Amino acid sequence: MVAEVQASGETLIASVQRALRLVDIVANAPRPVTPKALAQDSGLTLGTTYNLVRTLLREEYLAAEPDGLVLGERFPAMSNVSASGVFLARVRESLHDVADGVGATAYLSRYSDGEVNLVDILDAESSPRVELWVGLHSSAHATALGKQILAELTPEERRDYLSRHVLEELTPYTIRDRRLLLQQLERPAPAVRDEQEYAIGYTCLAVPVQAPGITASLAVSLPTDGPTPDTAAIASQLRAIANRLSLRLGAEGLSGQPL
Repeated sequence: MVAEVQASGETLIASVQRALRLVDIVANAPRPVTPKALAQDSGLTLGTTYNLVRTLLREEYLAAEPDGLVLGERFPAMSNVSASGVFLARVRESLHDVADGVGATAYLSRYSDGEVNLVDILDAESSPRVELWVGLHSSAHATALGKQILAELTPEERRDYLSRHVLEELTPYTIRDRRLLLQQLERPAPAVRDEQEYAIGYTCLAVPVQAPGITASLAVSLPTDGPTPDTAAIASQLRAIANRLSLRLGAEGLSGQPL
């Protein structure tokens, strides 16, 4: 039997209210949300949450990712909703394109409030990730993700960023000479890369994602102990995906979304 609630003379369907509450939580979350976290945030039991989530997944209002739930393709007025969950959903689509097409773990970072922050990572089965959730904020100079963003900034913004961050030596390959780093950033290649500067055993390749109000970068990490990758071909694939993401973010007006 469907539970009904009387409110101001109107009959409300409680299960619909609960489902909408779950969708609203996902829509405003900066990261994928697990069913357990949904239950905690909504105040619903875990069993009720799972039942509602199964229906929302089947109807494609939510979509399941390995690390949680994001908005699905049937989410109403997807292109007009000003929620961080919409921004994340668009980013996830592009990360899937990268992970599936290139076969490497995909990353997206963004410049916000004077800092370089990691937005999301999507793992490829055959490519282990480089853990950046904490390190990128203070070590952007040693990553392709961070360098790509710094290369996109104005000279004044770049100098301000570097004046507030110590160029730490993370590996023997990390560039710590400020002048050398600035020279490198002022003459960026079509795809910026770091050669084991952040973590031994990994090379990273990054390209820009640019839309009104958005300065970001899309990247992959490549193990150095495997077959030599065709970095030119990978860079070309990354640029094509980054360009599509840039156009979509710009067209949908998602520039103001928080991380």
